[in-house]
Amino acid sequence: MHDRTRSAIRHPLQTRHTGTALLGIYLNDHLAGATAGAERARHMVRSYGGTALAAAMGPLSAEIVEDRATLIDLMERLDIPVRHYKVYAGRMSERVGRLKSNGRLVHRSPLSPLLELEALRLGVEGKTALWQTLRELADREERLDPSLLDDLLERARRQQDVLEELRRRQIGAALREA
Repeated sequence: MHDRTRSAIRHPLQTRHTGTALLGIYLNDHLAGATAGAERARHMVRSYGGTALAAAMGPLSAEIVEDRATLIDLMERLDIPVRHYKVYAGRMSERVGRLKSNGRLVHRSPLSPLLELEALRLGVEGKTALWQTLRELADREERLDPSLLDDLLERARRQQDVLEELRRRQIGAALREA
């Protein structure tokens, strides 16, 4: 009788390719989220044009779009193909998210910017986790640049702080009647 647990036994089909396939799924899932986040950030800049929120969101939106492009570049370096159906799903999920109930049928609710900022902040938290994961892999994967990933991590954390500050500013306007 063997003392090895089932999880300790390596299945013959578990190869380096399996790890690469799982990394591909992971990165494409994050690409779908990055697509939704980039779409949401751009939509917010357009929707709130001429306001302090749009002015604050402009540079942040540009960074979020740039981070998405960086993810695609990293996927290319790792020879991981972009799954376009997942990109499309990310884009569609963002658009469907615009249909959420906000207490108003035609016009934007004062609650809309608060909820949008919260959704975007959650997305940036996910992106932070992605960069952390890739940073850990960079110690074993020469195609990943640790310095670039450190910079991306720092930027994602700053983005979280900015989004949290914008979110806090929206609380009063969104819930003043409460």
